[in-house]
Amino acid sequence: MMSPNALLLAILASVFMGAAWGQAVPRGAGQAAPRTPAAAPATPSLPSLPAQVPSSSEGEYRLGPGDVVRISVYGQSDLNTEAELSADGSINFPLVGSVMLGGLSKPEAERAIAERLSTGGFVQRPHVNLLVTQYLSRHVSVMGEVNRPGKYSISRPVYLTDLLAMAGGVSPKGGDTVTVIKKDADGRSSRRQVDVKSLFGAADMSKDIMLDSGDIVYVAPMPVFYIYGEVRQPGAYPLAAEINVRQALSLGGGLTPRGSERGIKVDRRAPDGSVRTYQARLSDKLQPNDVVQVPESLF
Repeated sequence: MMSPNALLLAILASVFMGAAWGQAVPRGAGQAAPRTPAAAPATPSLPSLPAQVPSSSEGEYRLGPGDVVRISVYGQSDLNTEAELSADGSINFPLVGSVMLGGLSKPEAERAIAERLSTGGFVQRPHVNLLVTQYLSRHVSVMGEVNRPGKYSISRPVYLTDLLAMAGGVSPKGGDTVTVIKKDADGRSSRRQVDVKSLFGAADMSKDIMLDSGDIVYVAPMPVFYIYGEVRQPGAYPLAAEINVRQALSLGGGLTPRGSERGIKVDRRAPDGSVRTYQARLSDKLQPNDVVQVPESLF
């Protein structure tokens, strides 16, 4: 006969086993529930090629004949190319041949090459990078009295003051007046004179002129006057603004012992090219290329 404790344990075991057998075991029990796979990180895709090359923003540099460009295609080192744009603005690129780049901005040129590689079936979704190593198609000319006259290549419009700095500044023989010749889109020229001395001396630089490709800057020589006759140091002298005859005598070293302030004459060229002689007073203002003649005293 079973003891009361043994009987109780037997009853509990029977109840527990019956509950376990009567319970339905779900599918996959004992196995880890399937995990939803995490989304893989998106692989950056290259932008699709547009059907047409969009226009660039105003002022963006556009390639032209003579410019030297360095072109690379991502993952295609054998296509790396450095070339100079020909007279018609084209280059010869591997696989695709001649590609017209003249007149295009940097992004436009990159898309033009990529489109040729893609449509030709040479490279799928090519990523093209173009670098301009030499800007030779856009330049401004600086002539006259500057320390380094010549043509200066520019990648974008520049201010007149910056261009004069590139040319080494105005030479000692240069005047204060600079002539700027600009060309518009129709090829017509306009002329403007700028007082550089007042431009640099002013706190407001808003009057500084913006220059673009094809513009010409001419720095005129400093105007002079001439003084001869009975002065200690005859010759040519720079004509600063508001110089009168008395100041001209001082620049010429003053009168000689035989010189006289009476009867001083000035030879002045008229607009028609003729030369007229005037009886001058000491307070008269001089003009460029005037010739001051100092007479000998009669007593």
